[in-house]
Amino acid sequence: MRKRPESYPGLLDEVDKKILEILREDSKRRLKDIAHELAKPVSTVHERVARLVRAGVIKRFTVEVDYSKLGYTVKALILLNVDGKHILDVESDISRHQNVEAVYDITGEFDVAVIASFKSISELDEFVKWLLKHPYIKQSRTSIIFRVAKEEKRLPL
Repeated sequence: MRKRPESYPGLLDEVDKKILEILREDSKRRLKDIAHELAKPVSTVHERVARLVRAGVIKRFTVEVDYSKLGYTVKALILLNVDGKHILDVESDISRHQNVEAVYDITGEFDVAVIASFKSISELDEFVKWLLKHPYIKQSRTSIIFRVAKEEKRLPL
């Protein structure tokens, strides 16, 4: 049986914040190097990282891929109006598509926002046509993103 993540009581202390800052820059950093930089024992850094993982603060250790270098040069924002009783189902279906980067449940004129990347306009066209075949999607509005001015998840800790 999988253990439930422990809750993370209170705010992060300064050591936790410094560890997170270091790992956000380079998730491959060795615990020994982090401990040296923070002037803390390796065991302390190891336990802090383990606790942050158990609590779900650290979701995973990963790399950042520049998908444009792999040919994904068409990025789109797609807004959808969905039959209200089926929003979660539609979001779930769309989330499984390989080109979808993010799906947001939003307020306002539209119900769902989708960010997706493609190698060509024809791939985007196929995707939008696939979306519109969904019985609960009532309307879509697609905007092509010309340039990404900022795209990162680095909020203050």
